[in-house]
Amino acid sequence: MQLPVVYQKAKEQVFMIWKTLQPLLSVHIGLASTAKAIIILEQCGKNKGYQEMDACGFHPEGGCCMLDGPEKIESTINMKTLWKNISVEGIDIIFSRDAGRYICDYTYYASLYYGNGRAAFIHVPPLSKSLTADFLGKALQTIILGMLKQCGEERE
Repeated sequence: MQLPVVYQKAKEQVFMIWKTLQPLLSVHIGLASTAKAIIILEQCGKNKGYQEMDACGFHPEGGCCMLDGPEKIESTINMKTLWKNISVEGIDIIFSRDAGRYICDYTYYASLYYGNGRAAFIHVPPLSKSLTADFLGKALQTIILGMLKQCGEERE
């Protein structure tokens, strides 16, 4: 599902994902337009600091995602462990604790909030001649399988 670059609409769609589909894990993918051949595994979402205007010229009241939410929420997926144990030939993978303060982090925080931490966020670089959609898709498949493995271990 493609989410709009609009804070409120993205949050509403994330809420509906959790309410209607009730997934084991929700994995979000966002574009890091400045990244060159780097996939970034984001560990946590932050609740405040959203001052940049969205595609409709709005930002959340008080720059906050959830008025009653904690300052940050960690994913139940240990991204650092995943980062250490996974490799995809031809692309670097890094670990991050800061997804920025725009729609990506806002969406991630909302999903972590509604899903009780059972969400993940991956920043990907733009497609290019060396980074094709097919290659990126296979890399994401490897990463997401690693996440699902962690979910399986968590259930045992």
